[in-house]
Amino acid sequence: MPIINRIAEFHPEMTAWRRDFHEHPEIGFEEVRTSAIVAEKLRAFGCDEVVTGIAKTGVVGVIRGNNAASGRAIGLRADMDALPILEETGVPWASRTPGKMHACGHDGHTTMLLGAAKYLAETRNFDGTVYVIFQPAEENLAGGEVMVKEGLFERFPMERVFGLHNWPGMPAGTFLWREGPVMAAVANLEVTITGKGAHGAMPDNGNDPIVVAAAIVQALQSIVARNVEPVEAGVITIGHINGGFTYNVIPETVRMLGTARWFSKHVGDLLEKRFKETVTGIAAAFGATATADFHRAYPATVNEVESVHLAADAARAVQGDARVVPMPKPTMGGEDFSFMLEAKAGAYLMLGGGKGVDDPLVHHPKYDFNDEILPVGASWWATLAERLLPRQN
Repeated sequence: MPIINRIAEFHPEMTAWRRDFHEHPEIGFEEVRTSAIVAEKLRAFGCDEVVTGIAKTGVVGVIRGNNAASGRAIGLRADMDALPILEETGVPWASRTPGKMHACGHDGHTTMLLGAAKYLAETRNFDGTVYVIFQPAEENLAGGEVMVKEGLFERFPMERVFGLHNWPGMPAGTFLWREGPVMAAVANLEVTITGKGAHGAMPDNGNDPIVVAAAIVQALQSIVARNVEPVEAGVITIGHINGGFTYNVIPETVRMLGTARWFSKHVGDLLEKRFKETVTGIAAAFGATATADFHRAYPATVNEVESVHLAADAARAVQGDARVVPMPKPTMGGEDFSFMLEAKAGAYLMLGGGKGVDDPLVHHPKYDFNDEILPVGASWWATLAERLLPRQN
C-alpha cells in the first residue's frame, strides 16, 4: 500500500495549513491560535470528541472506528510549538512574528497529523479508537510531561502511543527507526560565580570571576573525557557566558548556561555529581564561590521494541522496504515525547525531509519544513492505525 490516494488528494490543502501555521508561530504554552485551528478542523472532520485545555493549549481528538467492539485504542502525537528564533528563510510564508519561527518543523508535524485525522474520520476503516494528540510546549518546557501528569493516559486509555519527527538531514520520504534509545536525556546547567570586582588595571585588588569561569569551562570538558566509560555517551556544553560590561572593569559575577546529555541513568548521575564538584571546587581553589544547578529536563527517548517494529512495518507499507532504514545511532538531541514513552509503550520514528545537500537543519533560522513529505507522514499515521486496529469480520 503506497501513499494513501485520498490523503494525496488533499496535499494542496495540507500545504496551505502548514504554511499558515508557519506564518503564525506560537511558542510553548502560547499556542492559542494554533490549538484553536486544530480543534476547529478536528470538529469539521467529524471527530467523535474534541477535548481542549489539557496542558493549557493541548488538544486531543477522539476518532472511533466503524467497529469498536474490540475496545482497543492507540494514540498518535504531534507537537505544535515554535521556537524563539528570528527567521531568515525569505519564503513568502515566513513568520509574521519577529523573533518567533517554526524552526523545528512542528508546523509540519501538526499538519501531517491533521491530514491523518481527516482521513481516519472519513473512512473509519479500523476497529477501536484512535486518539490524535496535539501537544504544546515541546521545546524546553516539557509539555509532554504536563499532559501525562494531567491524566492523558487515564482520560484516553490506549495500548501504545506513536510520534514522528521530520529529519532534514535524510532524503525526503525516508523513514528511520531504532530499537531502544533514539534521543538523549537532557539537563539544563546554570552556574553563577561570585568573585570580587576591581579596576581592570588593578586585578590584585579583586578576585576575577572571568578567570574562574575560564578554568571551569576547560575543566568541565574532562568530565566526559576522563570520567565516563568510553563506550558510553555523554555531553557537557557551555553555551552562554555573561560577565562584565566594559573594557577595564573586573566584574563581581559571571553567569554561565549550558546543557548536559546522556542515555544511561548512571551516566546522568555521574555528570551531575562531577559537574557540581568541578564548578564549586575550582571556584573555591581561586578563593571565589559558585552555585552549580543541574536541572534535569527530559529523560531519554526510548523506543519499546515491539512498538518500533510495528511502526517500521507501517512505514514499509507506505514507502517500501528500501526507504525504511535502521537509524545507525541515536542523536544527542532531546525530546519530551520521552515522558509519554516512560508512561506507555510506543515508538518514535524520523521522517527524512531533505531538499538538498546544503539544507539548513532544524533550529536554524533558514530552516523550513519540506511540504513534499506531508502526505507521507499522514499516510504513515493512518496506515499505522488501520494495521494496529484491524477491522473484525
